[in-house]
Amino acid sequence: MEIYLIVGIILLVLIVLWYVTTYNRLIRMKNECDRAWSNIDVLLQQRYDELPGLVNAVKGYAKHEKSIFEEFAEARQMASNARAQGDVAGVGRAEGMLASIMPQIYAVAEQYPELKADGNFMNLQQAISDIEDDLADRREFYNSASTNWNTAIEQIPANIVANTMGAIRRELWKVSTPKARESMFESVDVVF
Repeated sequence: MEIYLIVGIILLVLIVLWYVTTYNRLIRMKNECDRAWSNIDVLLQQRYDELPGLVNAVKGYAKHEKSIFEEFAEARQMASNARAQGDVAGVGRAEGMLASIMPQIYAVAEQYPELKADGNFMNLQQAISDIEDDLADRREFYNSASTNWNTAIEQIPANIVANTMGAIRRELWKVSTPKARESMFESVDVVF
């Protein structure tokens, strides 16, 4: 009888140790996803702060292109609302809209040689291009961290711990509109 009690205690201790280590591993993974999203959020804010300057520079030369600038304002507002709610899919949709609008803005700018030669415009364009490169890296890292998280919370037996902690799947960052996908493969880094 005593041997069964000792075996039972050892099994209980092993189960508790497994639970605690699995819980802690999931917490680290969750925090890594949160950090990855926060890094994207910071870069998005930097880009959203820079984009109006670029758009206003172009707008000053191309007053007749009002619809492009209205679309830009709508996409920027949509992105801001989605970011405030932590809605990855919503941010992805807004980013898709922005990605499809930016080549149009650059095309308008290309029609004005004095704008292309403007140092402020060139600096804004370079800053946005640099942020875009950083965002691409951060999106990849976020998707990797989220995929690892999603896998961990679905695998047996870790899913038992994940269920007790109320773990939910993370949405992956996706380009949500075909038009945005097309514009991603066009020359994004247009240098005037």
